[in-house]
Parts: sequence; C-alpha cells; structure tokens
Amino acid sequence: MRKNAVLQVVKATCAAIIFSLIFVLVFTIIIQAASLSSNVIKPVNQIFKVAAIAAGGLMFIRGEKGLIKGGIHGVCSVVFTYILFSLISGSFSASLYLLAEIAIGCAAGAVSGVIAVNLKKAG
Repeated sequence: MRKNAVLQVVKATCAAIIFSLIFVLVFTIIIQAASLSSNVIKPVNQIFKVAAIAAGGLMFIRGEKGLIKGGIHGVCSVVFTYILFSLISGSFSASLYLLAEIAIGCAAGAVSGVIAVNLKKAG
C-alpha cells in the first residue's frame, strides 16, 4: 500500500477507536441510569463497534481499493479497541468470540470502504 493509503487506514482506525470510546461511555451512562439487563450489553456493543468502523471508513477511506483498505481498517479497529478495552479492564481473554469480532469488523470495514470510495467518486 502506498503512504497515502496507509494514512487513510490509520486515520479511519483512530476515528473508529474514538467513536467506540464515546459510544461505550454514553452506553455506560445509559446502563447506569436505566438499569438495563446484562443480556443487552454484548449485542449493543457489537452494533456500536460496527457503527464506529463504518463511520471511520466513510470519513477517511478515499481513492481506490476501498474493499482492501476498509477491510484492513476494520480488522485494525477491532484489534486495537480490544487491546485498549482489555488494558482498561485489566484482563485479556482471547477466544473464538474475538475471531468472530475480527471477521465482523473486517466485513464492516470492507463495506464502508467500498461505499466511501464510491461516494467520493460520485460527489
């Protein structure tokens, strides 16, 4: 990948991490205020993670090869948010669930990358 493409992936990944942190903070406040069931947490976190990856990809992926750049961005976003939240919680536990998250992140990033490069061409 060229330097510009790497920079796009890095920016998109950083944006996704920031959005994830914001979503988790807001969701934590909502959980505390509304006393939501713990069964709600994982599905909502997945929705937030996909939304954060999509937002990062739509904001920063440009040019060509949106599928590849977006997929890489999605995987990087999941891995780095996993590491960040593991450091915050103080526990690392890799499992098949993490592999599923990486696959979902890759797909979300790839789709957002394809959409982003095609929106930029049209606009």
